[in-house]
Amino acid sequence: MYRIGIDLGGTNIAVGVVDSGYHLISEASVPAGAGRPAEQVVADMCRAVELALDKAGLTARDCASIGVGAPGTCDPQRGVVVCAYNLGWFDVPVCRMLTEHFGLPARLSNDANCAALAETVAGAAVGCRNMVLVTLGTGVGVGIVSDGKLLEGVGGTGAEAGHSLLVLDGQPCTCGRSGCWEAYASATALIRQGKEAAASHPDSLLNRYPALTGRDVFDAADDGDAAAKAVLDRYYDYVAAGITNLVNILSPEMVLIGGGISRQGERLLSPVREYVAANCFGGHDRLPPVIEAARLGNEAGIIGAAAL
Repeated sequence: MYRIGIDLGGTNIAVGVVDSGYHLISEASVPAGAGRPAEQVVADMCRAVELALDKAGLTARDCASIGVGAPGTCDPQRGVVVCAYNLGWFDVPVCRMLTEHFGLPARLSNDANCAALAETVAGAAVGCRNMVLVTLGTGVGVGIVSDGKLLEGVGGTGAEAGHSLLVLDGQPCTCGRSGCWEAYASATALIRQGKEAAASHPDSLLNRYPALTGRDVFDAADDGDAAAKAVLDRYYDYVAAGITNLVNILSPEMVLIGGGISRQGERLLSPVREYVAANCFGGHDRLPPVIEAARLGNEAGIIGAAAL
């Protein structure tokens, strides 16, 4: 039996059909058109599902269920997107709306949760029953699988470790607090740190980029820039300190790092592993978790939603 996965983003709606082995057999996407009434967006979600089914030569009757991964706060018990600011959604019963259209049971979870689940069924953590996925992008997203199940918390609001405190009275975070892990370890934070270093070091190669990106910081370090290298060394520590906190709380078998920054591979993974091994509770007497890059990339949201 096939399953349908929907990855609802602020820019695009990506839909896929997966088989019983969680192989993606067809895909379709349409613009999300954020800011429109939810009914219009859900109608486009249904259209994308029908496109993906048509590509696979299937109909909804060939499928067991529909899963949705959405940004923001999702209540999986009620199937409701409680709030997704980038979409302008508040208390949208998306699962009921999809079930009414297709006649299939529907399940909902946060997009980071879906990505974590995907890695356990088809990615780098297959067979792993206790794992954490950390995505380093515009923010810091976290998905937790505990004893083979998503750890979502009451009302689906759990696993927001990006908004755990890293620095007391530190940098302001988009959530309204100051000093959150996200404010130091996201790609957005890396860009801010690079700009601060450029302003403090007029001779730094960081100043050659009129609109600095995270990739530019890595490129400047590759070209021998000391200020850029110092930024990255500190950034690795920020990433690893948050992961160490998660290891101390959850003791997972595996930690996966996703998001754009994860494309740096061992350049990021090696210092993070060293920091976690040296600083997690128990130190050298404790076997640290495996720390690797997530594998599924843009397919994770669809596969994970289907796996719900």
